[in-house]
Amino acid sequence: QVQLVESGGGLVQAGGSLRLSCAASGSIFSIVVMRWYRQAPGKQRELVAQILSSGSPDYADSVKGRFTISRDNTKKTVYLQMNSLKPEDTAVYYCNVIADLTMYWGQGTQVTVSS
Repeated sequence: QVQLVESGGGLVQAGGSLRLSCAASGSIFSIVVMRWYRQAPGKQRELVAQILSSGSPDYADSVKGRFTISRDNTKKTVYLQMNSLKPEDTAVYYCNVIADLTMYWGQGTQVTVSS
């Protein structure tokens, strides 16, 4: 059984920073891609950033230049460094992992940015 445990969410003022972490545990042979999604109230879940096993990152246009995704393969952990946060970044952030041909989701962590 694979579990994803997220941490690092919270309340921050506009312009501030937060760092999210997501650690995968359980029997995992290979993690192909690690992603962060977010879902704001009344909106669809959207892909924020992803990083392949090769380390190649990709970002949504709305966060380019402000967010940085990284991963530690030995710790099976993905991070999302969020800088210059805006009120529109307020959402529940979800970790998503594709490992051994199976997709897993974290429980979500709330990020609230006040103006």
